[in-house]
Amino acid sequence: MNQRLISEIGRTQRLEIINSLKRTKGMSVNELVDKMNMSYMGIKQHCITLHRDGYLDTWRRPQKMGRPEMVYRLTRRSHDLFQADSHQLTLDLLKAAEEIYGANAPEKLLYSIFKKKTAAVKAKAKGESVAERAKWLAHVRDQEGHMSQFITDKDGPKILECHSPILNLLDHYPIVGRFEQEMFEAILGTRVRRQVTRNSGLYECAFQFAG
Repeated sequence: MNQRLISEIGRTQRLEIINSLKRTKGMSVNELVDKMNMSYMGIKQHCITLHRDGYLDTWRRPQKMGRPEMVYRLTRRSHDLFQADSHQLTLDLLKAAEEIYGANAPEKLLYSIFKKKTAAVKAKAKGESVAERAKWLAHVRDQEGHMSQFITDKDGPKILECHSPILNLLDHYPIVGRFEQEMFEAILGTRVRRQVTRNSGLYECAFQFAG
């Protein structure tokens, strides 16, 4: 977590706004007012400041009737306010391994790490059914900083994550996404479909499975 950015934001209410937006595709000022129990002008001023400083941008959300509604959402810059398990040093080490041991070295190292992590988490997994194990896994992942939750919607049960502490690895080594999917399959004991949504600062990763 970047302490300089936190000091720049400066106020607890602004951090609350960012944390609220992190779990959504964007919220209007009125929605933030309802959630945070603050005045409209207070929320609006905080959003204007965060927008000015580059943490928020806006888009027009279509409505069933009337004009589109202005919604605030996070920018890519806000990612550095949340937990990070890998940094530039991680990328530098993987790059050095590639230069010394060949093009496949980073993938082999990452595979080994995920294999060990999968075995460790699977050994601790709780729950007789897939859904029970999914709820347990969502709790574990949430504690690890993935902002994870177990939900069931029209498409069925899933684990939805709104943050990735290893986003820089995912950007540079997309195969990490496959390793995550395989880890979920091993722990849940069923096939899993991994689907990522990214837009501006939005990151959502859904692990869909049969109930």
